[in-house]
Amino acid sequence: MKKEIKIKPFWYSDLWVFPKLITVITTLDKHGKVNAAPYSHIMQWDVMQKNPRIMLGMRQGSHTLTNIQETGEFVINCPPMDYLDDMMETARFYPAGTNELDNTRFTQIPSRKVKPPSLQECPQIMECTVEEINLLEKSSGIVIANIEAIVMDEELTTMDRAERLTTMNLPVGLGDHQRKFYYHTSTSDYTMHELKDAPDSIQAADVRTNLDWDEGAMKALMGIPAPVRKLVIKEAEDYSEEQGSQIVTLDLFIAMGEEFGIDDELLDRFRV
Repeated sequence: MKKEIKIKPFWYSDLWVFPKLITVITTLDKHGKVNAAPYSHIMQWDVMQKNPRIMLGMRQGSHTLTNIQETGEFVINCPPMDYLDDMMETARFYPAGTNELDNTRFTQIPSRKVKPPSLQECPQIMECTVEEINLLEKSSGIVIANIEAIVMDEELTTMDRAERLTTMNLPVGLGDHQRKFYYHTSTSDYTMHELKDAPDSIQAADVRTNLDWDEGAMKALMGIPAPVRKLVIKEAEDYSEEQGSQIVTLDLFIAMGEEFGIDDELLDRFRV
């Protein structure tokens, strides 16, 4: 039997289960002092490679948000499970100006594009600059930020997803009890399921277009994996019409691909 639950303070942690990647965000205050704190309210905002952006939420008045407001920069560090105790150390409410990292095993290293430090022990790191900050009334602060650099341990870049998940072994937060007892699992504890083609998925001999396509563009389309061909057709035709053409030419098709970051590396993700 289902029961409606009253929405009350900390509903997102006490009631609803939101599995979220745990990170350590490093910032500098206006005097250049380092601050570090754990955050999990993070998700992609703009997924296109032309202008990749990230969104994160945090408590108004927190040292992290104050520093971001004053300096416009921060680093998202993703520690492995082996450093979960160190991550929890940065969650303690130290006075402003305290470098929480001094009480951990984390090693500060220079970042590439921003001033706050990165953490050597973290297998994946994201350097960010602020684009927009929204302060919700009597609630959290929402930061929209530009991703200036993504930095990873080099060996991870050649691993497949399964090996990478196990090697990184990142902590996933499962919420807390009474703001004191925090629950976690990890990315090494996973299952995998294969996505099958839908019965109506477009196959090579079943291509429906609304505009005329020249021979070169159609040949290029046939090189697109079937699972994403319908999407590519729409984007190519929309792009061509935006350029004032009722024909999808090879040049327009290539230009559209460059605009949306459709290249062989991306398409390999959809090839069987």
